Amino acid sequence: MPYRHTVHQTNYVFDDLKTLLARATPLRSGDQLAGVATQSAEERVAAQMALAELPVTTFLNEAVVPYETDEVTRLIIDTHNATAFALIRHLTVGGFRDFLLADSTTTATLTRLSPGLTPELVAAVSKLMRNQDLITVSAKCEVVTRFRNTIGLRGRLSTRLQPNHPTDDVRGIAASLVDGLLYGAGDAVIGINPATDHVQTTVQLLEMIDAVRQRFAIPTQSCVLSHLTTTIQAIEQGAPVDLAFQSIGGTEAVNASFGINLALLREGWEAARSLKRGTVGENVMYFETGQGSALSANAHHGLDQQTAEVRAYAVARAFEPLLVNSVVGFIGPEYLYNGKQIIRAGLEDHCCGKLLGLPMGVDVCYTNHAEADQDDMDTLLTLLGVGGVTFIMGIPGADDVMLHYQSTSFHDALYIRDVLKLRPAPEFEAWLLQMGLLDDHGKLLPVSAGHRLLAGGVIG
Repeated sequence: MPYRHTVHQTNYVFDDLKTLLARATPLRSGDQLAGVATQSAEERVAAQMALAELPVTTFLNEAVVPYETDEVTRLIIDTHNATAFALIRHLTVGGFRDFLLADSTTTATLTRLSPGLTPELVAAVSKLMRNQDLITVSAKCEVVTRFRNTIGLRGRLSTRLQPNHPTDDVRGIAASLVDGLLYGAGDAVIGINPATDHVQTTVQLLEMIDAVRQRFAIPTQSCVLSHLTTTIQAIEQGAPVDLAFQSIGGTEAVNASFGINLALLREGWEAARSLKRGTVGENVMYFETGQGSALSANAHHGLDQQTAEVRAYAVARAFEPLLVNSVVGFIGPEYLYNGKQIIRAGLEDHCCGKLLGLPMGVDVCYTNHAEADQDDMDTLLTLLGVGGVTFIMGIPGADDVMLHYQSTSFHDALYIRDVLKLRPAPEFEAWLLQMGLLDDHGKLLPVSAGHRLLAGGVIG
């Protein structure tokens, strides 16, 4: 059905819900590329005002991607929790925004509400929010997951230690791994993006990380970010798989472009859980997402890229992940043109994922041809830290030598933990203290040449 709103005697008409959502979205290059962006700031205001007046129940009755042709839509509708939704059923989208920002809406309230929220509604309310609103709401959310340590507790910030290498050289990866551990990184996961998606390489890297983990009794988890089918084969060969990884999107078509569907995700989830390698929990999935992936695969169905992105979080939610990571600036300036757009998208992704009950991390990053720099990343990192981001990346020098993009370094993690008084995951923090890497105040200690992590040929 069409939606209308009049601004300055101009009557704006939006043909359907997905058009309304697209026109209400803050400007970004990907929506311009897709031809769904608003033509003026006034039209955006009209769309946002029309969206604010919309009953939240609209999102239960009008699908933005047809139910009959899209398994993600079917997942969203078939698993909706009407009991949880009853708390806000009487509201408009604008009223829902006020509800989220109200002092009386607590962390416990949002936790109870989360199963009743649809991704399209969450995307819609975020389009009515300023950056400070996104930060305020995400800071209220607390999503805790567990495998060998406990991720997401309030006052904690975890890091993915990302020791990538352009040729998957084990010595080079081991050197970056030890470097990161010495800086206190790695409590979210020690995760390698392999240069080649081969089962043999995946198994070799998993065995190397697991040997280091066991040798030093490190309470963390490992992951080689190969395709899920490769991980399943590695499990069948007896590899020490902690987490199963997969990039996901918000439509059946974009997931098909990744070579997956919901049935395959379930197979990987069950295979990883069958190993029972967790010690404090059994959250075994690691998902990565990013605004623009649906458009880049021509699988967006006319959706704006942020709405498509939030639908991916419904896919993630179905498999109880340990970690979900929005690689926000990785896909390039065709989708997020500059630092301003990357910052806004990172705050949106974090807030929307948390509202849907996900352990959201953000890869605070940009490609070298984007109109962005490390100052923009410092700003986004700080804002996400204030908003309670679950984890960030830790990369030597913030420069990924295999994927060729700019992210956050081990030092950046130390900065944000220090200024915001955040600490690592509790089990990992205890290990850092035991190893003499942190003092009792959470400050990094100098490391002598004889330190255990440097002795005995770890990199040999």
